[in-house]
Amino acid sequence: MKKFKFNLSDDAVQKKLSPFASVVLGFMVGFVVLFLLGYNPVEGFTYLFQGGFKGILSGNFKQFGNGLLQMTPLVLTGLSVAFAFRTGLFNIGVTGQMLVGGFMAVYLGATLDLPRFIHLPVAVIGAMIAGGVWAIVPGLLKAKFKIHEVVTSIMMNYIALWGVQYAVKVLIPGKYSTESATILETASLKTEWMTSFFSGSAVNLGLILAIIACFVVWFILEKTTFGYELKAVGYNQDAAQYAGMKVTRNIILSMIIAGVLAGLAGATFYVGYTNHIKVGVLPAQGFDGIAVALLGLNTPIGVFLSAALFGFMKVGGAFMQAMSNIPSELIDIIISTIIYFSAIALLIQSFFKKVAPKKKDGGAK
Repeated sequence: MKKFKFNLSDDAVQKKLSPFASVVLGFMVGFVVLFLLGYNPVEGFTYLFQGGFKGILSGNFKQFGNGLLQMTPLVLTGLSVAFAFRTGLFNIGVTGQMLVGGFMAVYLGATLDLPRFIHLPVAVIGAMIAGGVWAIVPGLLKAKFKIHEVVTSIMMNYIALWGVQYAVKVLIPGKYSTESATILETASLKTEWMTSFFSGSAVNLGLILAIIACFVVWFILEKTTFGYELKAVGYNQDAAQYAGMKVTRNIILSMIIAGVLAGLAGATFYVGYTNHIKVGVLPAQGFDGIAVALLGLNTPIGVFLSAALFGFMKVGGAFMQAMSNIPSELIDIIISTIIYFSAIALLIQSFFKKVAPKKKDGGAK
């Protein structure tokens, strides 16, 4: 068995430690902010960490389930951003792709009358296809005309926002003008056995889909020739083209796969967490996915862990506010600070280089 060697002067170790340092620094800033505002920071953080795990020892898994519920779409939007990053693209249009995917899932869930074993897969697959199709435009413009995907994907977000609002009012209007029709139970990701196990929490099959998606993304990127080509195009398009790789095709496919993941996130949110769409609202999870990917170093396991952190912090923040009257906005401050320190990961790594013990020269033999 190989011994685990911890060497702070190793670049790989420094890179892996930087997310943990970002989280610690974020909590330290939150601690100081609580103290300066006149609250008891020890009490506040005690409630924060209790919030996501309260009741587990007594067999009540509702709070824990709520944390898993919050993290589910974040895993998928984080994977969408991370996959694009690993292939040299910045998919800032995740929120629009998620909304379009969610609309398709709700539309199919509200208008079709099918047995559950057919209806649910149709709604989920429809959402994935819609998200992938929506990502084609920025991918095509990037591949064919070198138009930066940040600009085009941002514009696609707002086209999705107003397009879905119009489509909801025309195709699946709800009881109120601000929402769509409600999906049928046969299209819902919620299951009785999960609700029962998690003591009434709305955590659903979307969690299992998110775990499967992590494995699939890891397998594509690390174990397939296709994934190697996608990463090669991201590193250097000219070199990839010289090696005979189809650069244009791979750029478009990268965006499509990222869109498919975002569309799946829309399904887990709109036919899992909720059962309808509110018009005029872009899902915040699409933008949060950028932070999740950044903190997770654009790796599937990192994305899963950072999504878990953010999900349980949101649940813990609500519990903290209920128990101590500390504003829940503190959680946003902590998360924002963590994101900030993640963004300056190179600075953190340079700090590690300074404090790491110097390597001794072996000398010439």
